[in-house]
Amino acid sequence: NQTLMHYRASRQATTGASQASLILGREMELPLDRLKAQGSAMPAVSRTRAQAKASILQHQGQMKRHFDQKHRAMDAIRQLQRDGMRTLYRGLLPPLLEKTTSAAIMFGFYEDMSRWLPQPAGSPGLLTNSMAAVLAGTAEATMTPFNRVQTLLQDQRNHSRFNNTFHTFRTLVRDYGVRELYRRMGPILLQNGPYNVLFFGLRGPMKRSLPVAETHVGHLVNDFICGGILGASLNFLFYPLKVLKARKQTQVGGKFQSSWQVLRTIWSEQGGKLSHLY
Repeated sequence: NQTLMHYRASRQATTGASQASLILGREMELPLDRLKAQGSAMPAVSRTRAQAKASILQHQGQMKRHFDQKHRAMDAIRQLQRDGMRTLYRGLLPPLLEKTTSAAIMFGFYEDMSRWLPQPAGSPGLLTNSMAAVLAGTAEATMTPFNRVQTLLQDQRNHSRFNNTFHTFRTLVRDYGVRELYRRMGPILLQNGPYNVLFFGLRGPMKRSLPVAETHVGHLVNDFICGGILGASLNFLFYPLKVLKARKQTQVGGKFQSSWQVLRTIWSEQGGKLSHLY
């Protein structure tokens, strides 16, 4: 304390500044002194120049990805403001036609295949049910053109090219052939088979774990709970495949790229992190 008071007195005598300003100035310098002390105490080997540069580049990459995501979200909001609420429902007819038909195919085909497929003696019923679920998912994939048209109609780059659902179907078939409607068939098959196996395999045990329903309304509630939980969980699990499907669907014409090539491109664009695919 005596040393500090002597320092303040000498500074006041030589600079003519007030004692309060000298105390304030000294307190403002303390953080810098701490940094200098820590820097001098840190071993030289713990922080090389290459490590510091790598850390800075990594931080800049994270900030850039965060800015890009935020920028894309703001662009989407501004685009919606420019185009109006009408474009929010553009492409509504294809999913309406697809969902009703695909759900009927999914459940109906699964029930029929479960009865028709032979069950060898001694084999678990799970094997037959899994095969039925995979076949139901394959049959459900025939509805791919509806989802394909939906994606094209919702893409802002195609607003002036495709007018409505029927115009899009007609244009794709006329200019590129029927094969163009099934451009994203690979990712759909990769998703539908495992999705149905997990859905039908877990639905029964989950429903049995709920309280026994004694009324029709109770059965509806149990089905709603099971379907909601399984649907949300499985859609989250298979969401990267949805990203892959959407990327493949936005292309019109040109060479058919494999799912692996498109996935590698998306993986590279997202910094090689699985979390960025969500």
